[in-house]
Parts: sequence; C-alpha cells; structure tokens
Amino acid sequence: MSTRKASFIAGFFVLVIGLTFLPGARHVLAQDSNTQGMAGYGPPAGIAQFVALDECDPPTFNAALGPAFCKNVALAAFGYSTTLSNLLAGAQAGHPSPNWDFEPDSMTVSQGTVISVVDQGGEPHTFTEVKNFGGGFLAPLNAPGETTAPECVGGFSTVAVAKTRIIQGSTTLIPNLSRGRHSFQCCIHPWMRVTVNVQ
Repeated sequence: MSTRKASFIAGFFVLVIGLTFLPGARHVLAQDSNTQGMAGYGPPAGIAQFVALDECDPPTFNAALGPAFCKNVALAAFGYSTTLSNLLAGAQAGHPSPNWDFEPDSMTVSQGTVISVVDQGGEPHTFTEVKNFGGGFLAPLNAPGETTAPECVGGFSTVAVAKTRIIQGSTTLIPNLSRGRHSFQCCIHPWMRVTVNVQ
C-alpha cells in the first residue's frame, strides 16, 4: 500500500472518530455548563435554561387523572410530595404550592439567545407567553377571583396553548425573542411564572 493511500485511510478514520465522539463531547460540556448559579458557571453562550419543577404525589394524582400521569422522580416515597387535594386546597386558598415552580424566576439575556425549558417535574406543564400574568385554564387551580389569561383560554383544545406544552422529561426551545420584557406562565399551574428581559 502506498504511503499516500495509507495517509488517506488514516485521515479518514480520524475524521470518522472525531465526528462520532465530538457531538457527544459538546453535549457533555453543554450539560456541565448548564448548572446555573454554581460557582460562576452559566449556560453556554446563546442558550438560557429554565427548569419546570413540581412534587406531584403519584398515588393521588394517578388515581384521579389516570395511570402514569404523575411520574415523580424525586423523593415521593419519603414524603417529599404534595397530594392532589393539598395542591387544589392551597391554590383555592390563594397559597399555591411553592414546589410547583420555574427556576429561575427571571433572567436577562442578549437578543438571539435561545430559551430552553426542561420539565424535570413529574407532570405536564406549559411555558406560554402572555401579555399579562393571569389564571390558567383549570379554574380549581386559580387563585380566588383570578381571571384566566387570554392566552390560556381553551386549554389544550387551542393550538396556541397545546404547542407550549412540555411533558415530564422533555425540553422545548424558544428562539428569536424580540428585545423587551417577555412574560411566560404555565397555563395549568398559573403561579409558575417567568420573566425574560431581552437586551
């Protein structure tokens, strides 16, 4: 085999190996740098991450809403969960559970930043942009006297709301936000709210 042919084959294998492992390496680096607020680490340039959290109690949620509706991967077995009746009671009393939350609550980003929202809770949520914060489409989860935000009306029967749904373990990406203040909320659990300031 000629030296030229051997060099070509060696170069080809280096290219294939690089293309195989480099995307994985980038993924690991992106995951590592997405630990916001930890010793100065932040998300990689161009991506801002929000996390949807909840502590749904699998037995009570699934009994009322269907098998496997709530997939709580936290410490529900040790009592770190909220029953469906307690969630409803708190919301109707005007004291919704703080365990249902988007983290962080607000962020300032540069224009062109992609917003990444991952549902690390146990049940579905939405990440719906609204003009003004308001109630969701499930009246029992709204605070007393709270009016449903117009963008949430109709729930999942409305395409605009349905396409903002994020299910447990999934991620949604929102690119190209314009400059200014953007308000997002969950149309199911309306106290889950985020403000994004785009500069």
